[in-house]
Amino acid sequence: MKNVLLLVHEDAGQEARLQAALDLTRALDGHLQCLDVSLMPVLASAPYDGVGQAMLLQDERTREDDNKIRLKTRLAHEDVRWDWSDATGSFAGCIRDEAAFADLIVLNRKLDTFSYPDMRGAATEIVIKAGKPIVAVPDEIRNFPVTGRALVAWDGSTKATAALRASVPLLQLAGSVVILEIEDGSVVTPAEEAATYLARYDIHARVVRDFAVANPTCDILLLGVEIQRADYVVMGAYSHMQATEAVFGGCSRTMLTKSPVPVFLAH
Repeated sequence: MKNVLLLVHEDAGQEARLQAALDLTRALDGHLQCLDVSLMPVLASAPYDGVGQAMLLQDERTREDDNKIRLKTRLAHEDVRWDWSDATGSFAGCIRDEAAFADLIVLNRKLDTFSYPDMRGAATEIVIKAGKPIVAVPDEIRNFPVTGRALVAWDGSTKATAALRASVPLLQLAGSVVILEIEDGSVVTPAEEAATYLARYDIHARVVRDFAVANPTCDILLLGVEIQRADYVVMGAYSHMQATEAVFGGCSRTMLTKSPVPVFLAH
C-alpha cells in the first residue's frame, strides 16, 4: 500500500482529506497522488443553458486554479513525495479514471455542515465501482491516527474479509486492534479465524463479540467505536445486497453518515 490518491477540491472537507492523506502517505512511506477535480455544473433545462454552464464552469476552474496554487505551495514544504493532475467532471467519475494505480483513496464521509458536494454518494460509488479501498474521514478531523486504536467490524462476509486483507499494511502500524463480531445468526466465519490470519502478519488482535438482539447492528458498531475508543474503523462496504442496503440504510451508509472517526472501506 504505497500509492495514496487524494481528492482535491475546495470544499468543507478538503483540509480533513489533506491532513489524513499526508499522515497516511508518511506512515506508509508512500507517494501522494493529488487529483484536483473541477465539478461540472448541472443546470435545469432553460434557454442558453450552454452559455450559463460555460460561465459556471469557468468560475469553478478559476477557484480550483487558486486552490491549486495554495496547496502546491503547502505541499512543497511537506516531507512526502507527490504529484498533481487535474480533471473536470464528477468526483466519482474522475477518481475512477485516475485510480488504476492507486492503492488507497482518501475521501470524506458525508459533510456535517454542507450538503453539497455529495461526499457520501461519491464515496459509495467509488468504493463499489473503482474496486479500491477508501478512507472516508469526517470533515472536522485534522489528522489520521495511524498508530492509534483500530476497530475491525466483522460479520464473516467476503466484503469484511476483503477489507481485512486490504487493511493489513495499516493495521501493522496500529497501537491496538480489536475485531468486533456482531452476531446476528448469519456469521459463518468466526472472528477468531480473522484474528489468526492477522497474527501471521504479527498483528495481535483481540476479539469482542456482541449480539444484534436488543440493538440494530449499526447502533452496536457506533457504540463499539465509543466503548473501544477506536481511532478508526475497518469494515466491508455494502456486505449485503446493495438494494437491501438502500432500503434499510445499512451499516455502510450509516458509517458514511455518522461515524465520528475515519472509516476504511473495501468492497
